[in-house]
Amino acid sequence: MSDSTSKQAGTHSGTRGARLIGCAGWSLHKDVAAEFPEEGSHLERYAAVFPAVEINSSFYRPHQPSTYARWAASVPPDFRFSVKLPKAISHEARLRDADALLDRFAGEVNHLGPKLGCVLVQLPPKGVFDEEAARDFLPRLRQRVGCMLALEARHPTWFSEAASAVLREHGVTRVMADPPAGQPGPHVPVTAASYIRLHGTPKVYYSSYPPEFLAEVEQRIAALTAGGADCWCIFDNTAAFAAVPNALEVLKALDGSWSALPSASTAS
Repeated sequence: MSDSTSKQAGTHSGTRGARLIGCAGWSLHKDVAAEFPEEGSHLERYAAVFPAVEINSSFYRPHQPSTYARWAASVPPDFRFSVKLPKAISHEARLRDADALLDRFAGEVNHLGPKLGCVLVQLPPKGVFDEEAARDFLPRLRQRVGCMLALEARHPTWFSEAASAVLREHGVTRVMADPPAGQPGPHVPVTAASYIRLHGTPKVYYSSYPPEFLAEVEQRIAALTAGGADCWCIFDNTAAFAAVPNALEVLKALDGSWSALPSASTAS
């Protein structure tokens, strides 16, 4: 991340935005078990420490509305879920003629209620920017979910001025990814809110990040939220169980900066 720019650490109010630090999934390896409560489901234990999580399984298969409702009931009031859009919409339909699929997805995910904090749209590496499709699709998605939208594109055309203009117009946050697939230059934000996805470097999904990189992430989150904008930071380097330790390090480092502030919830 070289370009410029808990105890529910991401949910304090004041002049700073929410710091929604978490992982892609809530699996807890035995090596980090001591950092979490002993009792409860994996999600309940995870949510006792982290303020947010990203659900990736929704990309591959639908979940019952009752499942989303059960997950929502398992976490504190300030906890937020980010849910990945199904690949049937993003990869197979390529954002076109997807109303029926969107209706099904919204009918499921909206059972998270106010704990639905974001819908994440990840596009395929060969997914070229199609302005007509984007302008048609994004408002259709927004009409169905009342939360932040974030888009992770992986083709260079999505980093053009035209693509930036469409994302800005529809209030869709451009994901800041590491490694930055398809991105030809420095990250160009299009909304005040931020969404950082850390996939692992040099081995994607496997590598643990070194302390100096995590310190840079901490500084970036502090800067991004200083003016009141929310920032998601999701560790996706889950394959070798590096995500939770990395996220804990960032969460703990940033949690101290809130110690003098009163606790209050913020809506996503």
